[in-house]
Amino acid sequence: MDEIAKTYNYRVLISDGSGTIVYSSEGEKSLMYKSLWNILNENLDKISNQIKKQGYAVMTNTNKSMGTSINLMGYLDGDYTVIISTPMESIQTSARLSGQFTMYVGLILIICGAVAMYLYSRQFTKPIEDMAKAANQMSHLDFDVKVPTGSDDELGRLGASINELSSKLEFTISELKTANNELQKDIEQKVQIDEMRKEFLSHVSHELKTPIALIQGYSEGLKDNILDDEESKEFYCDVIADEAKKMNRMVQKLLTLNQIEFGNNQVNMERFDITEMIRNMVESSKILVEKQEVKIIFDEPETHVWADEFMIEEVVNNYLSNARNHVTDGGIIKVSYCRHGNDVRIKVFNTGDHIPQEDIDKLWVKFYKVDKARTREYGGSGIGLSIVEATMKAHGKDYGVANVEGGVEFYFDVESADSESVQC
Repeated sequence: MDEIAKTYNYRVLISDGSGTIVYSSEGEKSLMYKSLWNILNENLDKISNQIKKQGYAVMTNTNKSMGTSINLMGYLDGDYTVIISTPMESIQTSARLSGQFTMYVGLILIICGAVAMYLYSRQFTKPIEDMAKAANQMSHLDFDVKVPTGSDDELGRLGASINELSSKLEFTISELKTANNELQKDIEQKVQIDEMRKEFLSHVSHELKTPIALIQGYSEGLKDNILDDEESKEFYCDVIADEAKKMNRMVQKLLTLNQIEFGNNQVNMERFDITEMIRNMVESSKILVEKQEVKIIFDEPETHVWADEFMIEEVVNNYLSNARNHVTDGGIIKVSYCRHGNDVRIKVFNTGDHIPQEDIDKLWVKFYKVDKARTREYGGSGIGLSIVEATMKAHGKDYGVANVEGGVEFYFDVESADSESVQC
């Protein structure tokens, strides 16, 4: 009984049938002993009735000095009466501790449950957030992002579908951009062609206006017989014939240029001696510059090239014609060769004024004239160098012009058929 009382913090009192105390966990002089004894004696009838009904009795007792206690009473074999008392404070303390423990355990379980729920829910929300992010980037035409597709469930299949959609959209938009760029180029080309057509018509009209006006004026004069002497009539006829020749040359050059630019005049590659061709053209030019006392220099060895002979002849003719028209009186025109990679570079030099730097790139434009007054003197139309440009582009070779010491030098390249020549 001592061990039970000590272990469970009980106060135990046992009496026999005569009321004699046979065991007490408290000293006889202690307040607890007296309190237990009083409970047992003062409530004997009430205790006896409860024990008869349910086999035990339970009573609470409040004492100023001892506080509130709960008491269990019953009978043992041998007509012994036992009373076991425990302070209410210890029960309340246990209940409080139990409540706190339950609260702490509950909070820990709630926190752990919330973390577990968050981690578990992230398995579903993370793929959805990735898909939403990918869709947002796709809406801004950024198709580099891809949705992770590690699982084989509905979310994994949805992510794979979004990736496939992104790839197809990227491919489709790329095709649309390509088509749009092509369309933009076509529109720009159409506008450019329209502007070139307007400019071409304007230039042609301007170039034809003067000779037509002269032909019309002189022919009306002849018709009206305003001249009596045969010499004046012959002069009028010469003017009409000369202007007609100028118009015919310009029309022929325009037709040649049109054929080259639109590919109607196919390049017929053949091997020929370009030296012989240039020599014949130089001899013809010498007669035309005798009055200017211009010296034409050409002393190159026999050289064979691969090109369209008739088209190259037109190029050389335009260069020589340009040199004759701009060489200074008493100056020189020099035609020379040099090796330029696998090609032969033909150069035509003439003494004279340098071409303004801002006009060099414009020389190849149809009807462009640096010195309009001088060009009008020799009847130039501004088409010759455009024919040179179209011809060299058809051959896929280089061409150009440069201001050099003492004058201007035009050049063009043709494919060499010989192995020896001086490097440029």
